[in-house]
Amino acid sequence: MRKIFRNLHLWLSIPFGLLITLICFSGAALVFEKEVMELCHRDLYFVKKVEAAPLPMEQLVARVAATLPDSISVTGVNISSDPERTYQVTLSKPRRASMYVDQYTGEVTGKYERAPFFGVMFRMHRWMLDSMKPDGGIFWGKIIVGTSTLMFVFVLISGVVVWWPRTRKALKNSLKIVVNKGWRRFWYDLHVAGGMYTLIFLLALSLTGLTWSFQWYRTGFYKVFGVEVQPGMGHGNAAANATARSGKPEGKPEGREGRGGRPEGRGGRAEGRGGRAEGRGERAEARSEHRHSPYANWERVYEQLAQANPGYRQISVSDGSASVANNRFGNTRGTDRYKFNPRNGEITETVLYSDLENSGKIRGWIYSVHVGSWGGMLTRILTFIAALIGASLPLTGYYLWIRKKVKRKRVMGVSASRLGTERVAS
Repeated sequence: MRKIFRNLHLWLSIPFGLLITLICFSGAALVFEKEVMELCHRDLYFVKKVEAAPLPMEQLVARVAATLPDSISVTGVNISSDPERTYQVTLSKPRRASMYVDQYTGEVTGKYERAPFFGVMFRMHRWMLDSMKPDGGIFWGKIIVGTSTLMFVFVLISGVVVWWPRTRKALKNSLKIVVNKGWRRFWYDLHVAGGMYTLIFLLALSLTGLTWSFQWYRTGFYKVFGVEVQPGMGHGNAAANATARSGKPEGKPEGREGRGGRPEGRGGRAEGRGGRAEGRGERAEARSEHRHSPYANWERVYEQLAQANPGYRQISVSDGSASVANNRFGNTRGTDRYKFNPRNGEITETVLYSDLENSGKIRGWIYSVHVGSWGGMLTRILTFIAALIGASLPLTGYYLWIRKKVKRKRVMGVSASRLGTERVAS
């Protein structure tokens, strides 16, 4: 049985080893992308000085909007519980675009741009630098990454079967990494012990990562947790899917409005001349509300949610909806979601994360486990180390395999030489 698994381990590792190294290394590089970006561009993500109170949100959003072309609009604001962090103002396009503004001075600190290095690492990790075909052709990069990850699962499992010691003493010795007995011993220990120490993490990363590669796998993976994959369920819009069962956003409030927020009936002319003054007053009030809407009401919603959730991590507000992310263990993408009336900021609907069904939680759990954020900074560090060791396993395996082949050739050469000498002597 061990011989079968040894051959499986070897002949899967040889063709997929380098691909596994690239996938693991690029994944490790992405674990602390946020921290690296904040360290390199601190003036973008942090304010210069914390003041007593921030400026009105309406004023801050207006300053950001003034820097945008007409084709781009503000879609929301993300506010951290850390008063030193700038407000993140999200934009309509391109995807995931945002700008940052100092909430105390109103200074627009800059626009978010992913560093080229992390952009390459992301495309390497997800698609092996390939791009989705506009004509709907085969997405080879995605298939290659998915297939390599699947083979990595079999490599890890077969490796455990091959190298699992028969005694407890042997197991203890196999978990040691010796550094003073030559390079071959060091690489051997790193390959065996490193694989043992990181096995659980690497399996978790691989099994969750496969949900991004194959629909059939995602369907089966979700069924294990009792969740049926519905049309439109995908990792790209996890936030929207999490509240798919809560209903559609509210439409216009009762009482249709025309342009400029005018009440139906063009200022109440049906009331006669005596009602014109009242109609003009209503129009003026509607125009005033339109000028200050929706951003002034966004601030009202934020204040309500901040007061109701004192331990929040981030509050996001957009036109008609808001969400609160708390510092919770496990699913770091889990949020409580709210809907509000854009005209007055009144909260009309609440969907708590704790009340969601499994279909609204599993995608966030998969992401949190895959990036290692489920247990805070400790699990992120462990995930980073595991991914680096995972990247080294194929390389150390290649080294041991090539060295073994060379040694075998030398032994065969020496044996052949001795045999020839013996024949001559006889």
